[in-house]
Amino acid sequence: MAHTQRAVTFARVMSIFGLIVAAAPVVAFADPVSDFYRGKQLQMVIPSTSGGDYDNRARLVSRHMGRHIPGEPNIVPRNMPGGAGVTGANFIATVAPRDGTVLHALLQNMPVHQAVGGQGTEFDVLAFVWIGNTTSSPNLITAWHTTGVTHITDVFNKVLTVGAPTGTSAAVYPRAMNMLTGTKFKVIAGYPGGNDVNFAMERGEVGGRGSNSWAAWKATRPHWIAEKKIYHLVQIALERHRELPDVPLMFELARSPQDREVLRFLSADTAISRAIVATPGVPADRVAALRKAFEATMKDPVFLADAAKAGIDISPTSGEAARAVAVEILGASDQVKKKAKEIIDSP
Repeated sequence: MAHTQRAVTFARVMSIFGLIVAAAPVVAFADPVSDFYRGKQLQMVIPSTSGGDYDNRARLVSRHMGRHIPGEPNIVPRNMPGGAGVTGANFIATVAPRDGTVLHALLQNMPVHQAVGGQGTEFDVLAFVWIGNTTSSPNLITAWHTTGVTHITDVFNKVLTVGAPTGTSAAVYPRAMNMLTGTKFKVIAGYPGGNDVNFAMERGEVGGRGSNSWAAWKATRPHWIAEKKIYHLVQIALERHRELPDVPLMFELARSPQDREVLRFLSADTAISRAIVATPGVPADRVAALRKAFEATMKDPVFLADAAKAGIDISPTSGEAARAVAVEILGASDQVKKKAKEIIDSP
């Protein structure tokens, strides 16, 4: 009998406890990442002038990525051209807050610039937080249709003047070709950005462009491709793009195995041609959130529709994979780095 009474009493207590729990207010667990980003305005630092592929891509990512970051902050683009990408990279490394509120559309030649001890380097690309990369589209050396140059073999016998922003890959690739393959490019550097070189071709100031990505040509000048106003002479990558099977790779034209190795070194950064990084020192939970947000953005139907409308190719790689490419570039032999530096520093 006593046992039965104790059982009834226990059941009543548990019933009352259940009612109390059910009536209690639901307490939401705090999300430190969401709490940090909510109401904030992030920066997307773009190391180029407006209107080119770097600018267009960075602005595209800025419009969409914030929705996928906990707290849904706004991302505001900020152009910071200068030093062929060094100004923006140095800002990210030395000035910008290290809290995950500043992103950077890293210029692709920054790992090579650092590897060869390039002038003005205050950054370490391996200290950056690599968020992701939107495309690995190859770069191209391109001729304007009025020059009569339609194939790279023409430039072994005829001088072709190409334009380039100072200190960028657009100046380096033609010089490397001259020194290691025997071509006759003449480089006119000093343009503020790649878009300015396009205008210079139209005006007849130069006969080609020292570098632009295949994805960028398709996005910014698709009518030039359709109307055969440009001819792609060489692609800079480690393998031929499926859409450009007849355009030779730069390193395929090398005159010796040693020269081939140097040209491969100068070609490796196309695998991270449009990478997004954050400042060093960002807390690990925010790094994870930013990388997850980037990956979600790359799969977002609204983002992809926006990219398709703008003609922007999206073939992303993860932040970890992008950083691995930078590690490989910096790990090149001293002999290769020395020869690459001679090419980069040559007048």
